[in-house]
Amino acid sequence: MDIDIDQAYVTIGKNVKKYRMQKGLSQWDLATKMGYESVSIVSMSEVCSRNKHFNIEHLIKISKILEVEIEQFFEGVF
Repeated sequence: MDIDIDQAYVTIGKNVKKYRMQKGLSQWDLATKMGYESVSIVSMSEVCSRNKHFNIEHLIKISKILEVEIEQFFEGVF
């Protein structure tokens, strides 16, 4: 199995955005629930802008906030 890591980050960001929107949360809502005072971590990571992406700590927090299994963020990666 050969995984393009950059494409995996893009897919994960899209999946986070999809589930965030399904829950009716804005990027600001998610960022503040994660403990940030700025929306930039979420906004840049959802689109993998400027080489920013979600790390495992982010994904664990987000899965709890959105009440989804962390595996769902990896749909389409493997």
